[in-house]
Amino acid sequence: MWVIHLEWNDQFKSEIMNFDWVVILDFWAEWCGPCRMLWPVMEELAADNEWKNVKIVKADVEWPGNEELVQKFQVSSIPAVFVMKAWNVIKPIIWVNPKEVYQAEIDALLVK
Repeated sequence: MWVIHLEWNDQFKSEIMNFDWVVILDFWAEWCGPCRMLWPVMEELAADNEWKNVKIVKADVEWPGNEELVQKFQVSSIPAVFVMKAWNVIKPIIWVNPKEVYQAEIDALLVK
């Protein structure tokens, strides 16, 4: 699933908090150049993992309603990607990385 404007609300809770599988949560902003560089990587990850127990979601740090979400994850710089399983943060990954870095984290969690 690909969500562009995910807010800290009931939608987030039903889409992410109650999701028992792997979640990649990408904090970004429209004006952020590195975030735009990461966008195609996240799109490829979403396509590559379409039939797996994985959700790739994006949360705009400037979207109204996301302030609490940004604070909850203590996001101080973007892009910030959080690899989670069953709502537990397994690993934060700051800045832009190759797709293989994120895929390795996904694969490691899928075999557990």
